[in-house]
Amino acid sequence: MSNTSRTFYYGSGSPYAWKVWLALEFKQLPYEFKLLSFDKGDTRSPEFLALNPRGKVPVLVDDGNALWESGAIVEYLEDRYPERPLLARDAAARALARRIALEADGYFATATRPAAMMLFGREQATPESLAAAREGILAELERFSGYLGDREYFAGDLGLADFAFYPHYRLVQRFDQRLAGLGLADALPANLRAWQDRLAALPYHDRTIPPHWKA
Repeated sequence: MSNTSRTFYYGSGSPYAWKVWLALEFKQLPYEFKLLSFDKGDTRSPEFLALNPRGKVPVLVDDGNALWESGAIVEYLEDRYPERPLLARDAAARALARRIALEADGYFATATRPAAMMLFGREQATPESLAAAREGILAELERFSGYLGDREYFAGDLGLADFAFYPHYRLVQRFDQRLAGLGLADALPANLRAWQDRLAALPYHDRTIPPHWKA
């Protein structure tokens, strides 16, 4: 299948788009990469809204079918291209991976929102607001650390759960670097640090780093 039969629309820094990018690379599926600019309004253009009327990334166009919502996209990829599975065959393990992915996109993402709002100037960063944001993020980090335990990956083998949580986890580190006073660097659980090192060693990891992070 040629690259032009599959097009991946991405916005730099979106954890949901990053999840799909990791899944595409893991499955070794060729794609045409379309980097959209939030600042330039690319996601509100008529051309993009014709693909996703909600105007959000990611979008994957596969053989003419426009797909959006990252969870639906990765499930589609798993169903249509099962050769390199994101999910185990065992029903309980599959449910575990899906649950962790949903918690990452829901609960963990919600815990990171106050820090994001302060970083982008939509809310005031005060010692009190920073402390509250830190407390919420640390509580979720401890929860996910417990989910991982002493395993190498969240649901057995590398797959969906890891690719869903990793972008949110890395985004927290990005916030910590850019938001003075958040103070998370020394509080990351040791097992999550080791897990991050394993993902960072993947051969395709570096090319999926958000482009603007490399600037």
